[in-house]
Amino acid sequence: MTQPATGTQVHLTRSEAVATITLDGPRSRNALSGATERALLAAVREVAADDTVRAVVLTGANGAFTAGADLRELRASVEAGEPLDLGESLVDGLNVLVTELAALDKPVLAAVPGAAAGAGLALALACDIRIASRSAVFATAFTAIGLTADAGLSWILPRIVGHSRATAMLLLPERMPAERALDLGLVQAIVPDELLAPSAEELAARLAAGPTLAYAAVKRSLAYSATATLAETMAFEAREQRAMGFSADHQNAVASFLSREEPTFEGR
Repeated sequence: MTQPATGTQVHLTRSEAVATITLDGPRSRNALSGATERALLAAVREVAADDTVRAVVLTGANGAFTAGADLRELRASVEAGEPLDLGESLVDGLNVLVTELAALDKPVLAAVPGAAAGAGLALALACDIRIASRSAVFATAFTAIGLTADAGLSWILPRIVGHSRATAMLLLPERMPAERALDLGLVQAIVPDELLAPSAEELAARLAAGPTLAYAAVKRSLAYSATATLAETMAFEAREQRAMGFSADHQNAVASFLSREEPTFEGR
């Protein structure tokens, strides 16, 4: 899966039960044009429909994750006297992409090798786990070009760093080094640049060998609890746990623990 050579290409590769989606735009730091967003959405939908994929890695080539919106595309529309309707493009593009990425019923790992800015930061935060190279940098970026937050960033960022910090990060879109991102919980680990890809592969393989159904249930419960009361959340958890209790993975794991063996999960 790819885009024309003039834009950011989207590559989808598989290694056993792990699918890797890579943004590759050497001239734009993997910027997100409308065409690139559509290609990325197609890749997300492809792995969502593939039951043999049990973990997903989202990353970028060329020493960057993604710099966010493709400003060349925005400039072209302004110079033509027809500025893009950014609200409409969000509804039809990035909003759908972030929603479906976050809702994947398998764990998604963001491996951030460099800049994750604007919508690129939102994409990274829509993933379940994030690891970064030591040279990675993060920025909200929006107000630097006279825009407000989008792609769900004003929802997810306060939930990670708190309202006050999120406000400062959005009003003052300064570049944040990986160490600060780790302190704030934006990423869960930092690794040397040369170890990012193998570290992501190792962690993704570990997730792919885990209880896929339980992972999906955890993600659904977390999403539900964001807008539910404690009582509603516990009722939702009970429904999810009922289904997990009948799964082959749970039953086999209990038998393995009782016989002091390592459990093997098959995602069913």
